[in-house]
Amino acid sequence: MNTNVLKLAVSAAAFAAVAAGSAGAETWQPDRPINIIVPWSAGGSTDQVTRVVAPILEEALGTEVVVVNQPGASGSIGTKAALDAPRDGYTWTANAIANNATYAVSGLLDSSNIDDYRIYLHVANAPLISVNANAPYEDFGALLDAMKTGDVTVSTAGVTSSGGTAYSTIKDALDGEMTARMVAYDGGNPAVIAAASGEVDMTTQLAVEQTEMIKAGRLRPLAVLSDTALEIEGLDPIPPITEWLDIDVAPDYFGVFIPAGAPQEVYDTVDAVWADKVMNADALKHYANQRGAMFAPSFGDEARARALPVATMEACAMKERGEAVKDPSEVGLTCK
Repeated sequence: MNTNVLKLAVSAAAFAAVAAGSAGAETWQPDRPINIIVPWSAGGSTDQVTRVVAPILEEALGTEVVVVNQPGASGSIGTKAALDAPRDGYTWTANAIANNATYAVSGLLDSSNIDDYRIYLHVANAPLISVNANAPYEDFGALLDAMKTGDVTVSTAGVTSSGGTAYSTIKDALDGEMTARMVAYDGGNPAVIAAASGEVDMTTQLAVEQTEMIKAGRLRPLAVLSDTALEIEGLDPIPPITEWLDIDVAPDYFGVFIPAGAPQEVYDTVDAVWADKVMNADALKHYANQRGAMFAPSFGDEARARALPVATMEACAMKERGEAVKDPSEVGLTCK
């Protein structure tokens, strides 16, 4: 099977049940496949969860849903492709919403902000600090000492990825003392494989991208970027980074996004599908429990409100580090 494109079976019969729940709104019934552009390589966090959600959407909408991987430039290439496509409801994108909200701040896209999309969230993820299984570090304190003085290499999916943001957060907390070097890859999966193979010493990518390698004994998790321990089925609890560093942490919300400007019935129909099918989906709950994600579906104004704090935090951190090409206020994100 082609790993870059996943085509799923069509089930038109279930569409009528969802349409009935659209509260009197005009119903959209797509008459051709919907493409969801995942702007990262196959196997990463965005790709994983999108492939869980896609069959749920497909069954409800009664049309084929095609997941297309289009990686590059920290997810901005595939995101731009979705924004450049006709605004007819047939091209969506998927990502961590904080990425979409800050691509213009980082300069990866000329113009993009959180309100360029109707937002449909499904899970929240946290970055996980893990080392190669043969590394000598038994806890994050020992690794932290090495990151301050040694030639430690850190794999991420790029500067604006969750792993890249986690790396920058640790660097900021150490106030310039860190000597560890970031090595960027074209997605979370290759970044995690690099750490598991020993090509680099550690990774700061998302927990959901690392779980299989941890369970296989190829990575050793040391800390999660959270203020509470992370529990993953079959593993010991992973301690929060706040046991060692005084830093602000916020969940990183993931979802699928329909660019603004499509017919209103597109959003009304997908709203109904999200409320009726995704927000109680057993397959999505199972994925979250197995992978160490938080089951957190929402859409519309509620989703935007959930996404805004982490997007603002990331944008303002870019500004403080001198990495912002645009002031966050230009894309609707206000720093304190």
